[in-house]
Amino acid sequence: AEEALAAGEVPVGCVFVRDGSIIARARNRTNELRNATRHAELEAIDHILADEKLTPKTVQYPLSTTTLYVTVEPCIMCASALRQLGIKEVFYGCGNDRFGGCGSVLNVHQLSHLAHDGYNATGGYCREDAIMILRRFYITENTNGMQKFSLLVLVAELTLLLIFTMLSITFFRSNLDMNAPITSTALCQYTAPLPKSKANRTLKTDILPP
Repeated sequence: AEEALAAGEVPVGCVFVRDGSIIARARNRTNELRNATRHAELEAIDHILADEKLTPKTVQYPLSTTTLYVTVEPCIMCASALRQLGIKEVFYGCGNDRFGGCGSVLNVHQLSHLAHDGYNATGGYCREDAIMILRRFYITENTNGMQKFSLLVLVAELTLLLIFTMLSITFFRSNLDMNAPITSTALCQYTAPLPKSKANRTLKTDILPP
């Protein structure tokens, strides 16, 4: 989980244990691989399935003697994959209130009438540590978000300033003698047009109703 945090990923890490030994470990890599399915559990499962010593071809449920320890409750997708592979048991740190598949949202691990047997899932294992590292991640994300927002505001302000400057230049050029040198005196040569005298004024009647 710490490695995932350092890599800018949602800090979730896991280990698969068989006969008292760790046979696989992994972390979230969704951002790194630009693949939303690359959760820690599936990363580790791919490693196990790729090793013939860990997964004999004759075994129907390659995880039937394996226990998973993961910092956050497996999501619905991962909980389903674990069931299809016959995981023995799952221990997780904190619950997953948005996508949890082991009780928080759905009980994928214990749903009846499925083709594969269910499994036990127990939460609260190092729960405080799991929550704290998630908080560290989201605080960092919020800070980065504010920095990006501030940058966007700055770009918008500079854009408006540039537009105002260009409009001002266009206005002055249309009212100055372009053959004369541009000086502070020349910039002050523009005068507003004088109103017409009363003698030269005519009353417009075409705009009046008949």
